[in-house]
Amino acid sequence: MSVKILALVGSLRSGSHNRQLAEAARSLAPSDVEIEIFDGLGDLPFYNEDIDTEADVPAAATRLREVAGAADAFLLFAPEYNGTIPAVLKNAIDWLSRPFGSGALSGKPTAVIGTAFGQYGGVWAQDEARKSAGIAGAAIVDEVKLSIPGSMTRFAETHPADDPEVVEQLTTAIAKLTANVSA
Repeated sequence: MSVKILALVGSLRSGSHNRQLAEAARSLAPSDVEIEIFDGLGDLPFYNEDIDTEADVPAAATRLREVAGAADAFLLFAPEYNGTIPAVLKNAIDWLSRPFGSGALSGKPTAVIGTAFGQYGGVWAQDEARKSAGIAGAAIVDEVKLSIPGSMTRFAETHPADDPEVVEQLTTAIAKLTANVSA
């Protein structure tokens, strides 16, 4: 069985350590697991029910929903902005939560991991992302938790894919997430 995981990165910064973490996850995935990193979260307008109609759904939202609909699971990468979830990630969750009760996240295994500059590695933001995605209908895989502190220092000269501890933790996270995908 092949598993498709859609990765959503909550940082738009070109040198984002969370983007690097997602790239590392993609490269570490076993041959029967495909991790696609979605590009385009920055193109999504803020969720607004007035434009979420058949006639008005923005192309960026349609594209996100189509790619998400084809995914078996989700891997969210959440940095921490002012102690909480980045707006771009929350906005993506909002778009994927609709239509209510049958959005693209509905019932699909979802894990939240990430890295942040602070000493706790973004744990507050990751908890908020789990909460939001769970309310949106995702099946949160609680046993997958990975919060890497000190990103600015730790990854200043080392890509996450070259950090043995991170490689081990990412490999375990991917395996746990994949194990929650139904056959």
